Amino acid sequence: MNKTSLIAFIICVISFSLAAQNAMDINATVQVETKTITIAQTIVYQNESDHVLDTIYLNDWNHSYSTKTTPLAKRFEEEFSTKFHLAKNEQRGYTVITSIKNENQIALDYNRLKDHPDVIQVVLENPLQPGDAYTTQLEYTLLIPDATFTDYGVTKANDFDLKYWYITPAVYNGSWQYYSNKNLDDLFVPKSDVTLHITYPRNYKVTSELDFNATSVDTEQHMQTTVLRGKDRVNTYLSLHKFPSYNFIQTDDFILISDLNEKGLPEPAKAILTDKITRFLTQHLGAYPHKQLLVSSIDYNKNPLYGLNQLPSFFRPFPSDFQYELKLVKTALKKYIDNTLLLNPRKEHWLSEGLQIYYLITYVEENYPEMKLLGTLADVWGIRAFHAADLDFNFQYFLYSMEIARKNRDQPLTTSKDSLTKFNTNIAGKYKAGVGLNYLDQFTDDINLSNIITEFLEQHKLKTVSTKDFETFVSSKTSKDVQWFFTDYIGSRKKIDFKITDIETLDDSLKLTIKNKRDNTMPISLFKMKNDSVIGKLWVENIQGTKTITFPKDSTDKFVLDYDNVIPEYNQRDNYKAVNGSFLNNKPLQFRLFKDIEDPNYNQIFFMPLVEFNNIYDGLTLGTKVYNKTILRKRLNYRFSPQYATKSRALTGSTSIFYTHNIENKNLYDITYGIAAGYQSFASDAFFTRIRPSVSFSFRDDSNFRSNQTDQITARYVSISRELGDDAIVELDEPDYGVFNLRYTHYNPGIINYSKLNTDIQIADKFSKISLNYEFRKLTQGNRNINFRFFAGFFLDNNSDPLSNYFSFALDRPTDYLFDYSYLGRSEDSGIFSQQLITAEGGFKSKLATPFANQWITTANFSTSIWRYIQAYGDAGLVKNKFNNAKFVYDSGIRLNLVEDYFEIYFPIYSNLGWEIGQPNYDQSIRFMFTVDPQVLLGLFRRKWY
Repeated sequence: MNKTSLIAFIICVISFSLAAQNAMDINATVQVETKTITIAQTIVYQNESDHVLDTIYLNDWNHSYSTKTTPLAKRFEEEFSTKFHLAKNEQRGYTVITSIKNENQIALDYNRLKDHPDVIQVVLENPLQPGDAYTTQLEYTLLIPDATFTDYGVTKANDFDLKYWYITPAVYNGSWQYYSNKNLDDLFVPKSDVTLHITYPRNYKVTSELDFNATSVDTEQHMQTTVLRGKDRVNTYLSLHKFPSYNFIQTDDFILISDLNEKGLPEPAKAILTDKITRFLTQHLGAYPHKQLLVSSIDYNKNPLYGLNQLPSFFRPFPSDFQYELKLVKTALKKYIDNTLLLNPRKEHWLSEGLQIYYLITYVEENYPEMKLLGTLADVWGIRAFHAADLDFNFQYFLYSMEIARKNRDQPLTTSKDSLTKFNTNIAGKYKAGVGLNYLDQFTDDINLSNIITEFLEQHKLKTVSTKDFETFVSSKTSKDVQWFFTDYIGSRKKIDFKITDIETLDDSLKLTIKNKRDNTMPISLFKMKNDSVIGKLWVENIQGTKTITFPKDSTDKFVLDYDNVIPEYNQRDNYKAVNGSFLNNKPLQFRLFKDIEDPNYNQIFFMPLVEFNNIYDGLTLGTKVYNKTILRKRLNYRFSPQYATKSRALTGSTSIFYTHNIENKNLYDITYGIAAGYQSFASDAFFTRIRPSVSFSFRDDSNFRSNQTDQITARYVSISRELGDDAIVELDEPDYGVFNLRYTHYNPGIINYSKLNTDIQIADKFSKISLNYEFRKLTQGNRNINFRFFAGFFLDNNSDPLSNYFSFALDRPTDYLFDYSYLGRSEDSGIFSQQLITAEGGFKSKLATPFANQWITTANFSTSIWRYIQAYGDAGLVKNKFNNAKFVYDSGIRLNLVEDYFEIYFPIYSNLGWEIGQPNYDQSIRFMFTVDPQVLLGLFRRKWY
């Protein structure tokens, strides 16, 4: 530290101490070559509580990258990402603390918390009295992590994007509010006066929200030092780039710093739009208390505009100025609110996120009221026939929030942010909060809620605040009872679901009965319609069970609940009731081509052309699907799919109808029952008919939605009948049959630790059997994949034909008499399709001399990494057939694990057959696993979101 900096440092420490408020002075030196930052820091921490403090807690979130077992590492694991686990040690970051002293240079005892290694507990030499301030001096070195993990850190170009990089005090408000970094951008710190002295190479430039103070240059060392200052700050972001792309735009309100870009949009247009946005922010959120607001592309990329906005730029259905404008206003809203409304961002995130979406909705309503959900696609021939083309742009917030509710995966908005699933964190939760504030706005028609929120933000600017303060403030401004919003809507998973059950016509009046299908106190809007035009509206409150309202008889021909789609109602399909008329008068039938967003005005039936490939015997199948499934999940789903198979020249297809009960706040969360039937080929000129009624019960940990662990009990009856044509080349070993099947599955599909336990009982006329299957996978700390599978099957009785192995346990290729597996050529015994592997029953890869067991079987399958996706595998087991001794079987080889469970190739090497690799026709011994079902492949994407 040079003499000038030392003097400035001492002056800052003295001034901060005299001010007796939270303050930090940071002297940081950046070493680009080693990706390290050496820091000398002074923290002045004021005890603003009524309690005496013996210890203080410090946030050291740079250290959250230090090992593969930190809460941050576990977060990556929960979201099925191995990028952190597989990274090299030098790519991860950590903090080395040299010393922590008090203002008298006395070393203080400190330690990292066991469950929170990125939180430091410091024991004070003397207790800190209420109202007093305590000064600590720290010296430490940061190794900055790669930016590939969270977008913050060191990029491949050796640029630095730093957030939560230096050590900060935690908040004490009766209890310490510390928690670990989980890539949620939600560090909770008290506002502080910050002075940052940062020394870095001369070919770099610093960008920050802090106010620029001075820069000095050391020509000998080719370094420069910049001094930045800020008052009442909570944001720690700093950019250190060689070629920064930030633009500084001076508006009438404040300077907006941004590197957001939109292809084809010139800089003057950006400046005009920026000025428009800052006026909007100031008008609705109050005057910004700082000179500069920084909006980075990282901020946007971590929380983008989901949906059509994320299509490639050459196919985006929105004008470039609109696209840029919404990117900027959404990101600026979040930064503006986070910098001024000092909420706990992990525990009380719903308010700041709800305000962001609420004002984003307001911005579009004020500036783009005609913008559609599909943008310019809404005017394209063919697309404009869809109901989705009629919907406004802001409808997407209802759509995404209802998407997760219909899946029974929604969570209360008061849930701690780190306990939310990714979809709820990034999309559904904040959308529900924003839509809810708009719902509250419409309901409180005796006040202007937008003005009330602006007043609240002005009064609580840069003050510690809670959501309870917001509730009290809003309640004091309106004469209406808004308790339902904070208890039922925000604080629970209770759904909004009303129905008009009856309209009774009297001589001079109409009696309307509304049913609340859920246990809540939320209000519903009721519209009176005439010739599809609104002639009246009122809010109906406190509907417990049913409520009957009497209206004077007039020209009303229909009543509609929530006609303007303000309320996020779970089921809008029963909101219509004609004063006179039949069921079809309420909602006529509508036939549509292709799946669409449901239109509650109609009973919709959809058609979709089908082109599929199910197996080599039917070849390409052409047909149509008639169904009722829309974009949002329904409880009752039916499907009828007649198809023509071009190779077998037969009419094939399937049909099904299932009903799902969603159960809330219970471990048993789903009961689904129904029946499915299908007809297709199982060999050349050979067909099977399968009828399968079933019921399943699904369980999860209702207290932890982030857990991927599920349990399922399924009972079904599978009826199989087969028929052979004149040209069939297969024979039927067994007559037609039916099997009762009871299954229990325990499933934990972690990407680092995976396990699955399945028990199966089958009862038929000629046999009964029981089996157990257990699978375990682990990615070790040394990045080695270990896979283990155990299978055991036993016949309780077996009276089937002893010359037939149709119902026997299979060692390498199950006969699949229940027709559960997606065999491309299930009856093939030679050729490429006979080499398809489905890991079931014995799970062997080699085709051995004893391929079946009609009494019992036990096998174990093992594989482990050699290099990257190349693994060695080995299988061993015992096979027991009637009247024969148990036979020991084994095989081994090389496994190419390209996409686990979806695309794998097996090369046998040694088995009971000897050295297979040197035997004739070895290419026919190679096995492959391949999945063509797009729904299965989409599961790879969906699993990290739900």
